Amino acid sequence: MIEIENVRKSFGALEVLKGINLTVSKGEVLTVIGGSGSGKSTLLTCINGLEPIDSGRILVDGTEVHARSTDLNKLRTKIGIVFQQWNAFPHLTVLENVMLAPRKVLRMPKAKAEEVAVKQLRHVGLGEKLGVYPSRMSGGQQQRMAIARALAMSPSYMLFDEVTSALDPMLVGEVLDTLRMLASEGMTMICVTHEMKFAREVSDRVAFFHQGVIAEIAPPDQLFSAPQNPETQKFLAATH
Repeated sequence: MIEIENVRKSFGALEVLKGINLTVSKGEVLTVIGGSGSGKSTLLTCINGLEPIDSGRILVDGTEVHARSTDLNKLRTKIGIVFQQWNAFPHLTVLENVMLAPRKVLRMPKAKAEEVAVKQLRHVGLGEKLGVYPSRMSGGQQQRMAIARALAMSPSYMLFDEVTSALDPMLVGEVLDTLRMLASEGMTMICVTHEMKFAREVSDRVAFFHQGVIAEIAPPDQLFSAPQNPETQKFLAATH
């Protein structure tokens, strides 16, 4: 599980996370909603160890992410993260992009890495695109390639940071369908999203972030139908 205990994080004078407490259990899908600048994306980069924290603790399967003794590269093989921008290597094919991390980080033999990459690309519906270069694919396909790339590391957890926000509205559905599939397969996921319908459909719980705190956290039916916090009510009214 992922355990977050009283985590604080500032950028200069701006405190972005103000004492976050949260536990995400194995197999749970947590979606995180809230306005821009509320701390949602920062939380994901802190969980993955990409950003240091100022105080508190984050534990992944009992390993303290920000402890000096922690091998972050090893820990990150457990925690896949997919961002808004897919950051593919343009000179490599789709297959080569997905094979890269298993080969470099996991030291996987080439034939095995290729087998894993092909399997994950088929998994996300890109089995026909193995030899294609990223520039020849739509944004939705590139984002699904980024998901396959993260899955190729066989992570225990997946973090998704607004993975549909840079996409043409026509392409959002295919990426959300991929996330729905992962959720149905039991992948533990934390999804920062602006897609309220998706949050309502796939989540076990929804956390509403407001100004660096979790203002409300509840099962989706409860949070969307009968939000308790005035800030949640205001936010949801504005998104309808």
